[in-house]
Amino acid sequence: MRNLLRLVSVVLASAWLAGCLAPDIPYSQLEAKYGDAASQYVTLSSGVRMHYRDEGPPGAPAVVLVHGFAASLHAWEPWAQALKGDCRVVTLDLPGHGLTQAPSDYRSSSAANVAAVDELTRRLGVERFVLAGNSMGGAVAWSYALAHPERLNGLVLVNAAGWPSAERSEGGPAVFKLLSNPAGRVLLRNLDPRPLAARGLKQAYQDETLVTPALVDRYVELARAPGHRAILTRRAGGGAQVTPETFAGIRTPTLVMVGLKDQVIPAARSQAFASAIPGARLVTYPEAGHVPMEQIPEQSARDLRVFLQAVAAR
Repeated sequence: MRNLLRLVSVVLASAWLAGCLAPDIPYSQLEAKYGDAASQYVTLSSGVRMHYRDEGPPGAPAVVLVHGFAASLHAWEPWAQALKGDCRVVTLDLPGHGLTQAPSDYRSSSAANVAAVDELTRRLGVERFVLAGNSMGGAVAWSYALAHPERLNGLVLVNAAGWPSAERSEGGPAVFKLLSNPAGRVLLRNLDPRPLAARGLKQAYQDETLVTPALVDRYVELARAPGHRAILTRRAGGGAQVTPETFAGIRTPTLVMVGLKDQVIPAARSQAFASAIPGARLVTYPEAGHVPMEQIPEQSARDLRVFLQAVAAR
C-alpha cells in the first residue's frame, strides 16, 4: 500500500509539473506581436541578433536607454515618446530579453552587455550620447561609464542595480530568490513564468492598475522566447570587484533618479550612488517605486530633460 501511495504521489506531482511547463514561443510569433514599424535588427560580432529602435532626428543629441532584468525596450516607451521630437532616442533589447536572439551558448554578463551597447552604438554612428539605465540596465550604464567615458555626454541611473552591499534586500520578487540557488534556476528554466511575473510586476510597479493583463502577457511571452530562460537563469561569470570607491572614477555628468517606494532594490542604494559619484545630482520620487519612467512618466521625463539641457549647456 505504501508503494502504491508513493507511486500515486509521483504521478500526481509529474502531472502537476507537466501542467506548469511552458514551451518556447517562436520568434516569428513574438516579432509579429511585439515588434512595430520602428523595430530594427543588427547581427553583432558575438552572433547576437539585436532588436533596437532608433527614433527622432538623426543629427539631434542622442540618448540611449537600457532596460532592466527580464524587461525589454518597451519599458522606455513613455520616455521615447516624450524625447524623440528633439532627441535621437535609441532603445534596445539586451541578449536574453525582448526580441533579441542570442546563440545557444551565450553567457550574459555586465561586460558582455557593455560590449553589446558599445558595438550597437558604433554601428549606428552614435559616437557620443547620454546613457540611461534602469535596474540591471543601470548597472550596465555605470559599467559603460567606467569602460568608455570618452563616449558619454551624460549618465542617468534609474533605480540602478549594482551597488556593492553585503545586505540582502528582504521582500523582493520571488524570482530573485529562486535565481540564487541551482534548484530554483532549473524550475525557472522550465516552468510557466506567469505566476511569478504577475506578483513581481505588482511589487515593481506599486500601482496595480498599471499591471494590466497586456503588460503581464508581454513579460511572460517575451521570457518564453527561445533561449531566453536559459540565459536569464545561467549564472554569470565573475567580473571585476566593485567597491564604493569604484564609483569615484566616474567623471561623466550623472543624474540619479530613484522611486523611494522601490520594493526591488532599496532606495538607499541609489542614494549611495549619488553620494559616491562626483558631482552627481539626485532626484527622488516619494510615491514611485522601481520604474518611475513608467509610473510617473511626465514628471520623470521632465526631470530628465532638465538634465539633458544642462549637459548640452556644458
